[in-house]
Amino acid sequence: MIRFALLILGVWLVTGAAVSLINIDIRSISLEHILALPGEEAILGNDDLGRSIAGRLAAGAQVSLAVAVSVVGISLLIGTMIGIAAGWFGGLWDRLLVMVIDIFMAFPGLLLAIALAGLLGPGLSNAVIALAAVGWVGFARLSRVQVLALKEREHVQAARALGVPAGRILFRHVLPLILAPLVVQASFELAGVVIAESTLSFLGIGIQPPQPSWGGMIRDGMRYMLVAPHMVLAPGLAIFLVVLSINILGDRLRDHMDVKDA
Repeated sequence: MIRFALLILGVWLVTGAAVSLINIDIRSISLEHILALPGEEAILGNDDLGRSIAGRLAAGAQVSLAVAVSVVGISLLIGTMIGIAAGWFGGLWDRLLVMVIDIFMAFPGLLLAIALAGLLGPGLSNAVIALAAVGWVGFARLSRVQVLALKEREHVQAARALGVPAGRILFRHVLPLILAPLVVQASFELAGVVIAESTLSFLGIGIQPPQPSWGGMIRDGMRYMLVAPHMVLAPGLAIFLVVLSINILGDRLRDHMDVKDA
């Protein structure tokens, strides 16, 4: 199963990274191929404007990959820094962070992202901002809990007793020990971001036409479900396979690193 997951993720990564280097025409309208079923000319068929679904699926992979990597990277950096600072220094800073986390956790993250995206407006950058503004909470919560446990370890206490600066202790003695759970958290966060980006695009507040996105392709194909189901099945299956593969890989990473739930 892990080989299947790695294969799917490899195709997703290669397609997302290399699609810009390949001259794929995803915008030209072909009236004679409108709603054409999969065949020799188009392996996944054509959409309501005669455009190749395979080409648009590849371009959508680039969008989902860019958004997922950007959101998880920003969330990981910001959330980890905030969580480490709160767990290490404690006091008012820690209480404020816990209060903010409780507020964010009281609402479904996707609904908050939808609300933020609606306020910021549609577009790739705004979608990244909206999703990152919600995604940092999980990393902050996890890193805070890990630091609270690690700062009582003997080697950390010894470094503090020797007068080692807090920054050096955190970078050399604490951060390496919390990387494993953060990597696992990031893997599951990737799957959530792929679904969230598709949801925003499906609702019309994410990636805008003519730039393809998997969620937007599903929205466009909903009107033709009875006559051209391949318009929905292709992007839907792509989302399903990518998210499933990420979750499989995340489970394997968690088992391999023996990360206990915080």
